[in-house]
Amino acid sequence: MSLLVLSAADVAKVTSTFSPDELVALMANVFSRLSERRRDIEQPHRVTLSMAHHTSLFMPSRITCAGTTMKVVSVPTSDAPKEIKEKGLPATTIVLDEQFGSVKAVVNARRLTALRNAAGSLLSARVILPDDAAPRTILAIGAGAQIQAHLALFLTAYPSIETCVIFNRSRNTRLETLRELLQSTFPNVKLTTGVLPAAHSKETEVEFHDAVKAANIIITATSSTRPLFPSKLVQKGTHLCLIGSYKPEMHEIDTDLVKRAGIIIVDQKSACLQEAGELIDAQLTEGDLAELGELFDYNAKEKTWLPREGPIEDIQTAGDVTIFKSVGVGVQDVAIACAVVERAVKENIGVVIEQYDEDD
Repeated sequence: MSLLVLSAADVAKVTSTFSPDELVALMANVFSRLSERRRDIEQPHRVTLSMAHHTSLFMPSRITCAGTTMKVVSVPTSDAPKEIKEKGLPATTIVLDEQFGSVKAVVNARRLTALRNAAGSLLSARVILPDDAAPRTILAIGAGAQIQAHLALFLTAYPSIETCVIFNRSRNTRLETLRELLQSTFPNVKLTTGVLPAAHSKETEVEFHDAVKAANIIITATSSTRPLFPSKLVQKGTHLCLIGSYKPEMHEIDTDLVKRAGIIIVDQKSACLQEAGELIDAQLTEGDLAELGELFDYNAKEKTWLPREGPIEDIQTAGDVTIFKSVGVGVQDVAIACAVVERAVKENIGVVIEQYDEDD
């Protein structure tokens, strides 16, 4: 039995071959099964271990039609040295062979989590925005892997976008690297960066507030514990993708903005009501939420999806903005990792260790 090993560079090479439509369809399959409470999905609770400078998370998941995986992510602790924090979140996914039960692939997952989240966010936009939607301005808050994946996918999927604005807590190397990468990939997009306003900084506050007011799509991926901007700045018709908060004390938007949406689109109701600080503070119940997988019909044979007009219209008329809140679900990792392994084998990408599971 051989073992396929995919490095970060291999994964980047493989994922570059996926179109936005392929990635959206991949997540449509996941969310459809999740919302239908299909028995072919298993998501045991994650196991957490404390290390010297990290909290390591072990997350097994399975989709019968796709495969079985376990993702391991190490999150730097708050007191970790700066050089460790700057290295980001080490992540690896192991993929099991369905027939023999052995490990068939080891996949670097640093970018995969961000990519599957971005595909889910794009699916939410495709579902809720009109077919002829032509957003012109996108605002992103943060400068990590999540923002990079989201902007790359949204700028590809919506060529109508003329202006892309990125605000970060500081003007660091990561922000500049992201700007250069996106500018080289999308030379026709006006790309600007800024620093989130600090206390008593009027100039940066005006600049940031103007960016919020102008945005047709807003993507946030921060660990903020207080709202990043007031609701009144967000124009009617804006679609927001909230990716950052995953603890009750985290808040990327205020309660007024949550209430403006009326109905919040989520990846999974139970998870969001336990982990999304914005929704917890707004005292929302399951009746205030709509799972993304409830908003379309998925055709597994054709790998296509069709929007359900009734539920979508309910959301569009419930408020003057639309919000997708994601805390991430394990079966997304199964779908993206198995798809990457399948494509890598087809394209002959990665390192194969022959006879990995064979005794002498």
